[in-house]
Amino acid sequence: MRADLLTDAVDGLDEALAAVDGFDDALVDGLLRPQPRQAAGLTGLADALAASPLAARVAEAAEKTAAGVAGEDHFTALAGARTALLGSVHDALSARVAEVVGRPVAPEREAVPGGGGDDALGVNLLGAARGWLCDLARVGWRGMDHETVAGAAPVVSAMLSDPALRRLATLLDGFAAELAASCPGATLERVPVRRWADLWTRGMLLTLPGAARLTPVTEVSGRLLPLGVDVQEHATAVQAQVHAVFEPADGTASRLVRASVSAPKPDTVVGAGLWQVLRPRMSLLGALGEGRAMELDAMPVTAEGDLLWDDARARAGESADAFVTARVALPAASGCVTAPLDRHPARIAVPVLLEGYGVQEDEDGLAFLVAGERLAVDADRVPAAGPLTPEAVAGSAACLGLLRWDAGEFRLQPLAVERTVRKKPVAVHAGAWAGGTADKAGARAEKAATDAVTVLRERAGKLLRK
Repeated sequence: MRADLLTDAVDGLDEALAAVDGFDDALVDGLLRPQPRQAAGLTGLADALAASPLAARVAEAAEKTAAGVAGEDHFTALAGARTALLGSVHDALSARVAEVVGRPVAPEREAVPGGGGDDALGVNLLGAARGWLCDLARVGWRGMDHETVAGAAPVVSAMLSDPALRRLATLLDGFAAELAASCPGATLERVPVRRWADLWTRGMLLTLPGAARLTPVTEVSGRLLPLGVDVQEHATAVQAQVHAVFEPADGTASRLVRASVSAPKPDTVVGAGLWQVLRPRMSLLGALGEGRAMELDAMPVTAEGDLLWDDARARAGESADAFVTARVALPAASGCVTAPLDRHPARIAVPVLLEGYGVQEDEDGLAFLVAGERLAVDADRVPAAGPLTPEAVAGSAACLGLLRWDAGEFRLQPLAVERTVRKKPVAVHAGAWAGGTADKAGARAEKAATDAVTVLRERAGKLLRK
């Protein structure tokens, strides 16, 4: 692993991010009557795209918006410009990561137009969603109120009945709920500028018919070797994404893949209890907790490496130690390609294995010293749903994790570590409790969650009977 490359500057990176920040700041106070500082942010975005095929369209959009006379097409052009700029940042950082890990890169595949929004009703719904997002841009995050935010409700309700529009509907629903919880914007002490601009931009582009392009889905058979699981939790939803190496049965090159499962949950189910709402939906979690491989038979997979999991097409295989997989199979596995709309620095999550590092703890947090270079460790991403803790990470001798880019630097999200206990290596995995556990702490958490889920099911049953 070329750790020295993690701290080397990437040409043009700071300038590209500065242009994005300028536009994002302009959204804070709204684009109805832009002030000189906001106009400068719009001009900076246009200047950053001056050498691209979007130059003329973005320049016109920036000029019209700065004058306060922008229409939907102009806002769409600005959203496209911002996405293109962050996409270039993603590509530059991904190329740097490829140099760091030294793995083969997967070939890109041509996308095909996605469905949804092609009929008259779909076009009208997409237009209504775009109109709401444009209204948000005009009032800005500081100017939004409950009335403005509530404009999304009827659009989302109408979209949810169409599976092809559900992706956009889900985004708008979550975005509107987040905004509503922060209304009125004028009283906010802190605005999540980058996050809300990301959601707004993605929503704008998804309102264009055909924007949600699909990559070909193929069926694969072979052996799946899990590496670890990334758990993402919110008050009412949870997702587990398993990262793994797939070895095709036909002997072709191995590749990195992901398998995700998500579920709604009550806010009282936390910690190890999360596995109770996820476990019944994907057998892979049981295999992960038991340290087993899985044999896949005609499992659908996208070009981006996302398995469309079907329990009927998978069965548990032999024992497979994640650290053995990381040492033997991971170096030869090709990486995943990224869909055009997903090209964003936050999407970078590359499995890596680190060994022979030093540990540094100071006011800046936990970090590993790899070949003399400092690599920040994102201990806050370690889930409470497993036995892995920041203390275990700090006392580790080997770490299997995801290399990410956040807050202007590369950071490591631990998935599992090896520690030396009584002169023997002991592995601690974030997903060790995914399939159930006899561990005392995990068992107590499972029991507490079981009690909470049982009570909620009983109450739900009574309501339904009434």
